[in-house]
Amino acid sequence: MSHPLRIRDAHPADAPLLAEWASAMAWETEHKRLDAAIVLAGVQAGIGDPAKARYLVAMRDAPLAGREVLSVPVGTLMLTREWSDWRNGEWWWIQSVYVPPAHRRQGVFAALYRHVEQQARDADGVVGLRLYVERENDNAQRTYRALGMDDAGYHIFEAEF
Repeated sequence: MSHPLRIRDAHPADAPLLAEWASAMAWETEHKRLDAAIVLAGVQAGIGDPAKARYLVAMRDAPLAGREVLSVPVGTLMLTREWSDWRNGEWWWIQSVYVPPAHRRQGVFAALYRHVEQQARDADGVVGLRLYVERENDNAQRTYRALGMDDAGYHIFEAEF
């Protein structure tokens, strides 16, 4: 039986796990090996400064013997903001999405997404949600479409330093 999910903001103590998950996601989606120390420092900086990022963690509460409850992190995403002069508002970007394999296909990302979507709709000045996805990641694209997102028609270019 699956237990309900709750979504919470990340705490500094979550940084090592979120960094581990970010590295796992980079390997799974892009076959990129990331420097663990840099990723950990980046996650810590994001958690510590809301202007940089906001991390959310999906928790599954499972009852143990008696009244004790074990809360297990089962997924995460990071939000960043982009100003749109065209719309005089902010886009919230969903990034660093990760759900460990044992918790996939159980509605974890959908719960995270719906939580963010509701917060975005309730916030003044937010014009929508965006994310980027690897061209070959058909499973993720199907998930995003099922949640009501559409292909925005853009390619992303970068100059990494």
